[in-house]
Amino acid sequence: MTANTIQEPVYIPLEDVESEHCALIVEKGLAQVKGVESHKVELNNRRAVITVKDNEVVGDAVRAIKDLGYGVSTVKKTFPVLGMTCASCAGSAESIVKYQEGVVSASVNFATGNLAVEYLPNITDASTLQKAVQSIGYDLLVEDEARQQETLEAIHAQKFSKLKNKTIWAILLSLPVVVIGMFFMNPPAGRAGIPYANEIMWLFATPVVLWLGKDFFVNAWKQAKHRSANMDTLVALSTGIAYLFSVFNVLFPGFWHQRGLHAHVYFEAAAVVIAFILLGKLLEEKAKGNTSSAIKKLMGLQPKTVLVIQADGTEQQVAIEDVQVGDMILVKPGEKIAVDGTVISGNSYVDESMLSGEPVAVLKKENEKVFAGTINQKGSFKFKAVSVGKETMLAHIIKMVQEAQGSKAPVQKLVDKIAGIFVPVVIGIAILTFVLWLILGGENGVVQGLLAAVTVLVIACPCALGLATPTAIMVGVGKGAEKGILIKDAESLELAKKINAIVLDKTGTITEGRPVVTDIQWSNNNDTTRSILLSLEKQSEHPLAEAVVKQLEGVEGVSLSSFDSITGKGVRAVYNNETYVVGNKKLLVESSIAIGNELLNYAEEWGKQSKTIIWFADSRQALAVIAIADTIKETSVEAVRQLKDMGIELYMLTGDNETTAKAIAQQTGIQHYKAEVLPQHKADFIKELQQQGKTVAMVGDGINDSTALATADVSIAMGKGSDIAMDVAKMTIISSDLTKIPQAIRLSKQTVSTIKQNLFWAFIYNLIGIPVAAGVLYPINGFLLNPMIAGAAMALSSVSVVGNSLRLKWKK
Repeated sequence: MTANTIQEPVYIPLEDVESEHCALIVEKGLAQVKGVESHKVELNNRRAVITVKDNEVVGDAVRAIKDLGYGVSTVKKTFPVLGMTCASCAGSAESIVKYQEGVVSASVNFATGNLAVEYLPNITDASTLQKAVQSIGYDLLVEDEARQQETLEAIHAQKFSKLKNKTIWAILLSLPVVVIGMFFMNPPAGRAGIPYANEIMWLFATPVVLWLGKDFFVNAWKQAKHRSANMDTLVALSTGIAYLFSVFNVLFPGFWHQRGLHAHVYFEAAAVVIAFILLGKLLEEKAKGNTSSAIKKLMGLQPKTVLVIQADGTEQQVAIEDVQVGDMILVKPGEKIAVDGTVISGNSYVDESMLSGEPVAVLKKENEKVFAGTINQKGSFKFKAVSVGKETMLAHIIKMVQEAQGSKAPVQKLVDKIAGIFVPVVIGIAILTFVLWLILGGENGVVQGLLAAVTVLVIACPCALGLATPTAIMVGVGKGAEKGILIKDAESLELAKKINAIVLDKTGTITEGRPVVTDIQWSNNNDTTRSILLSLEKQSEHPLAEAVVKQLEGVEGVSLSSFDSITGKGVRAVYNNETYVVGNKKLLVESSIAIGNELLNYAEEWGKQSKTIIWFADSRQALAVIAIADTIKETSVEAVRQLKDMGIELYMLTGDNETTAKAIAQQTGIQHYKAEVLPQHKADFIKELQQQGKTVAMVGDGINDSTALATADVSIAMGKGSDIAMDVAKMTIISSDLTKIPQAIRLSKQTVSTIKQNLFWAFIYNLIGIPVAAGVLYPINGFLLNPMIAGAAMALSSVSVVGNSLRLKWKK
């Protein structure tokens, strides 16, 4: 890639440069940037004017200005890149964008298929970048974000369907070729082979290679144009050579017969390789489809329309995109809150579990903040929009999840790197083999050299290399599923063995995730008082009321009158001319209700255990005290013990208060914990651990954990948690049983060990077979490897890999 020389000056729009002194500082900074030919700051126009040697220097100049503390008016956007098949494609797309005029920075992530670019809008735009990417054979999706997701899903669905059909046809057409090639080409004495066997294999192999495997050859050609190689290059070379050599032998068998040699064909090798590689790509494409679904579900938390109260007091249905800061919005019972804002009038309980992860809804009164994506309960209120669009907390969570997902590279990149080295080496050996035979082989040097070169390429067939990782992963993932551990990708399964720090969410992960009545003590327990308590709680809007109602299942209710909800304290009602209340201690004190010492002692004891205390009383005295808490799962303590025995450091992060967090940590044996932690702080904490060199796993169950899950090296979701957490996480524990985590780590160690063994078997035949195929033994004992034996060695390496992977099934 050659840089473009810029003749015209480049104009960089500046922010915060308001004096001659500021302009002088910027000019001095630009003078230090290598490649800037000339520079000046036009204070009136608020811009810097520079001339540079090439486009990449523009980015250096912008960064230099920012480093000085001044702003530059740039645009940062993310565009999906279409048509990439490997890491080399991502590198090519990134390079072409970087060299476009006005581009400050560009990065293409092959794992997510996205281009993150920053550019000067006065110099370039999205359509210019799209044309640049199209010029090297790829494409850029520059639609607005609202339509982008739908278009990507449509493209993915179409691609997956096409690939699925190709894979099925490739397997079906390859089967007869394999059967004939393996069992009927050289039948035992006394048995006849199949007439026209070569021609039949040619007939079935041709559509597999030239139609179903066409993309391998197209992509290999693209790589060749960029002077690089990947797995597609290896597939195209090995199958192409095997196919063309076989066609030549079918059409001109006499060429070899005249020289005392047999005209072998290798159609089965060409067809089977393409069928296997297509199957691997199908599995990869299926896994990639999960990335966008998580973002889509996060976006789905925001309603499409809202009720905006106009200046004249009328209500108008407005699209979410048209909501402006300062708009007055009405939220009815059960509705999702559309944007961030402040309550102006009314009050209600709001389910903020998607942010805090805590199961108890929060009371929202006048002047309190509400957030997009949270769910209103039974009340209604009006609030003023403060943050809309991309500025809401939900939008920030979505962006952080996208960035965290995009920062990861696929495991397949390692195989691409191996292939990038392996391919040129094999080609070089094949060419060298032919040349040496041509020089030293005597009369039959040309023939023997050609055969030896083809044998080298055949034995270097990438089938085993292509199967080494996916077969082990498939068996490992299958075994995990049997144990109730859903594993989404190879990366998490590989990294799990390296985990030395685990961050645990509290609610729904260590605990059950729902409030239940743990204790209840009565001073006057009879059928009537239980019925009154049930009826009061059934009419209450407080989220803890449901726990009491569930505790009193089977009790019949009574008819109450004068029901009244007392905000922040409890409820009051009348039955048979007697007033009854349910609420906190403050409500009883203000109502001059007596509390017996026995009940008070129970309340104090339960309060020390960080349980929420609710009182039930008539107009004179307390009748009962109730303790409600989110209980610890039965398996959590055992899971913590196992993980500590494995030498893993455990950290608990929760949005709950310090007292509750400390109590849960002590009961489970977790030494490190943090309370009152917001979603973004969880992700920051994980980054801190990663900077210390730790391999971090995050275990959570809520939407509030999605950013932290995406940031962690290994992300594990609880199966009974939110869909978002399960979509973002690379592992899901179906039963929400924490003891499955040490099992997953042990499974990871076994699977990674199997992958390493597979890679050994995938290469050992090449390390031994390629030199033998080239004829290294010929001067010693006259042995020259037959291409058929080379094909058998290739097949044996594949069988070894698959067989070794299957051993995982029987490991404990």
